[in-house]
Amino acid sequence: MRFGVNYTPRVGWFHSWLDLDLDAVREDFEQIAALDLDHVRIFPLWDLIQPNRGLIRPAGLAAVGDVVDAAAEFGLDVNVDALQGHLSSFDFLPAWLTTWHERNMFTDPDAVAGQEAYVRALGAELAGRSNVLGLTLGNEVNQFAARPHPHPHPIDADQAEAWLVRLLDAARRDAPGIVTHAAYDATWYDERQPFLPRHAAELGDETVVHSWVFNGAAQLHGGLGAGSARHAEYLVQLAAAWHTDAERPVWLQEVGVPVTVVDRADAVTFLEHTVRNASAVPVLSGITWWCSHDVARSMLDFPPVEYDLGLIDEHGRVKPTGRAFAALARELRDAPAPAPATSAVVLEDDGAHRASCAPGGGFFEAWVRAAERDGRGPQVVLRSRAKDTAQLARRGITHLETAGDGAGTGVPVLSGGAAATMLP
Repeated sequence: MRFGVNYTPRVGWFHSWLDLDLDAVREDFEQIAALDLDHVRIFPLWDLIQPNRGLIRPAGLAAVGDVVDAAAEFGLDVNVDALQGHLSSFDFLPAWLTTWHERNMFTDPDAVAGQEAYVRALGAELAGRSNVLGLTLGNEVNQFAARPHPHPHPIDADQAEAWLVRLLDAARRDAPGIVTHAAYDATWYDERQPFLPRHAAELGDETVVHSWVFNGAAQLHGGLGAGSARHAEYLVQLAAAWHTDAERPVWLQEVGVPVTVVDRADAVTFLEHTVRNASAVPVLSGITWWCSHDVARSMLDFPPVEYDLGLIDEHGRVKPTGRAFAALARELRDAPAPAPATSAVVLEDDGAHRASCAPGGGFFEAWVRAAERDGRGPQVVLRSRAKDTAQLARRGITHLETAGDGAGTGVPVLSGGAAATMLP
């Protein structure tokens, strides 16, 4: 199990890439390493490194390499995001994609070729550095593809897949480590979203999920209710349902304590419950907490939630959540692999189903009821795969139940390794 943080520079936030101070970066990394964490995820701003489609700044690429090398000084591995893109409510698309040069970033041939060139150049810069965990195409790039983004670049599911395949292939040519892509939870919860669950579960070297309970989970269930404290666990189980390889890892790449919907006094308890619940899922490969350092109050116009998400405050002091996450990392990193949950809730995946998976949806609420009843979150099985007894056996599932009202109408599916009664 990997335990790390999404690195938010304490001084200057991500604007610090404009005038990179490696001594300040080293101070931040020393604090992170002191929490016994093993990796950071970093976010070079795309518009600074590729300000023109034909210009990929060598100095910008070198700065990324310098930050990776600085992390190595403190024993930290690094995952690098490429197309930044979007961070904390701000967009950083380069000027050659906007206003007078507006073009669809996913389908315009010149735009995609420019992105491909950048991803390859970034991968080449990272090549040969032994502490590179891998490269992610970008931070929640799917949010550009549909509403509620105010200026979406609309595409369909086939176009989303073509874009992913091309850029993932480009990254694999040069970048070391694992190659992934990251979506916010509309992929799992919103029918408008052209980036689909199967894209997350089939493309890239690991399936990536981002868990945020301000999406309705905490509003409906309270900050410490099962629908909140198990939301990350739920997303990992939901993602795994789409895997054809039962051993494929799921990376909880973002999760944090939003004190706008979780009482500040409950922040440590929320963190502890979230981490322990998610860590009970065998396919989980790691947790990368959002984030390392609080956004400084001198930085203006951020949504209120963004100022308090760090494990370390803006003055460099470790917060109670930081101490709690460090203790859990030490305890769980080398713990024995957990056994899989033997029960599973069946998701009707024929036709539109994603709203049902969102907080407040029928499937989500049925899963939460089952978790409260059993004290552990069940696995998820797609209806289209519910009769695949070999796959169920590989996943350790012996009991299926429907997601109807009052979940608990269970049907045994395996007994002593042999096929038994199946759901209709």
